Amino acid sequence: MSTEIKKYTITVFSENYTGILYRITQIFTRRKINIESLTTSESEKEGVHRFTIVVMTAEKTAQNVTLQIEKLVEVLMASCFTDEEVVAHEIALYKMKSGHDFNAIVQSHNAKFLHVEPEFCVIEKTGHKQDTRALFDALKPFGILEFVRSGRVAVSKPMRNLNSYLEEIGEA
Repeated sequence: MSTEIKKYTITVFSENYTGILYRITQIFTRRKINIESLTTSESEKEGVHRFTIVVMTAEKTAQNVTLQIEKLVEVLMASCFTDEEVVAHEIALYKMKSGHDFNAIVQSHNAKFLHVEPEFCVIEKTGHKQDTRALFDALKPFGILEFVRSGRVAVSKPMRNLNSYLEEIGEA
């Protein structure tokens, strides 16, 4: 295993218990690993929530953290993936003051106007972090009023999924 620092996406499926997010993040805190991105949502299985966690660390550390997370009682399954093993995107929203013509910039970045008011507009861009950053840089000279980017959402390329895993362990 390499000691090279790389980006890893860790997906965790758990039952929806109070405090589980705290317990998961404590594992990273104890190892002094910064979480670059964290997204939580319901999953394809009713009653099961999904955590998508992005970290920059060595492969062995990412694998060890994933194994430690999987040992938590409430966790059904945890997996660790490299960027090559996931399909991932983020969403970004840009609130801009009205009165400027952003159409060409928005179109050239494959973004869209999500909301338009007389005083402001909100632009939506989905893509990789570098894509949302490129649009940010293009809009910056016009004065961005607000900016927010979601955490990474990702699905794995390998075919083993939550439902097949639950069938394997007899919990489907």
